[in-house]
Amino acid sequence: MNFIETLKPGGPEVMKFNTGAVPQPRDDEVLIRVLAAGVNYPDVLQRMGVYPLPPGVSPVIGLDVAGEIVEVGRMVTSVKPGEMVCALTNGGYAEYCVAPSPQCLPWPKNYDAIQAAALPETYFTVWANLFQIGRLTRGESVLVHGGAGGIGITAIQLAREFGCRVFVTEGSREKCDACVKLGAEAAINYRETDFKEALRGLVGDKGIDVVLDIVGSPNTQRNLDCVAMDGRLVQISVMQGSRVEIDLMHVMSHRLVITGSMMRPRTTAEKGQIASELHKYVWPVLDSGRCGPVIHKVFPLAEVSEAHRLMESGMHIGKIVLNVSD
Repeated sequence: MNFIETLKPGGPEVMKFNTGAVPQPRDDEVLIRVLAAGVNYPDVLQRMGVYPLPPGVSPVIGLDVAGEIVEVGRMVTSVKPGEMVCALTNGGYAEYCVAPSPQCLPWPKNYDAIQAAALPETYFTVWANLFQIGRLTRGESVLVHGGAGGIGITAIQLAREFGCRVFVTEGSREKCDACVKLGAEAAINYRETDFKEALRGLVGDKGIDVVLDIVGSPNTQRNLDCVAMDGRLVQISVMQGSRVEIDLMHVMSHRLVITGSMMRPRTTAEKGQIASELHKYVWPVLDSGRCGPVIHKVFPLAEVSEAHRLMESGMHIGKIVLNVSD
């Protein structure tokens, strides 16, 4: 099969087109003929050598794919060869990859491979962090940092779908406008306005119930200052630093919860439970045509370096996808 090999940690140029053996599924896995693969920021971190792989995982980059099941392990009963699935996995930048069967979901109605490949990483991440860990419920408010990326757009749409007020931050007027069109009540350009002060004008002294943050240390104390009594700060990335000094008196006086997670270290059982809830609560929404991925650009697999350069530039709105079938 053709696949993308990462020769050493470094920039986009270290990824090279190569050929190798088709992987074989273990007892609880399926083999997928990949038609499309999503590009995510953790892919960039893995390429740079700062997002370690769990033991026994394929070194090929790529966390979400869409394609056709061509073989199943001997213990797999939930899916069968010929079914079209999208999956949260490792090794997606390839013509074939394996995925644990509990992490596979059917393509939503009327979806093609490009759309389906844009779902797993962002939808698993948002559902787990915003609704499971963050306990966001109908009638509450949420602040999403980086609203125009794949995670941000998913968070905006699902929070609105489930009856929540959504506020976002972004770094350009174009991105802010896109977030409002997708359902955000207000979008704050953090290059022009301090989001803490802007939110005070939008929600008053009550504050925000849940903050979903990808930035890290520069945002942390301001996030906590914005959160309502009994509010939650959910950290899912630390793009600008992981070490921070905070005012614990404020945390105690407001009964705040500071939490977060990483998807990669979770067990197959844990990811399977997320997939089960997505299938029950979110897939009917996607089937109906409400919500869904925004595709910024599609690259052929051989142009993966250009896809990563676009990801790192931050100039995209929505998801970047690799077309593996052409």
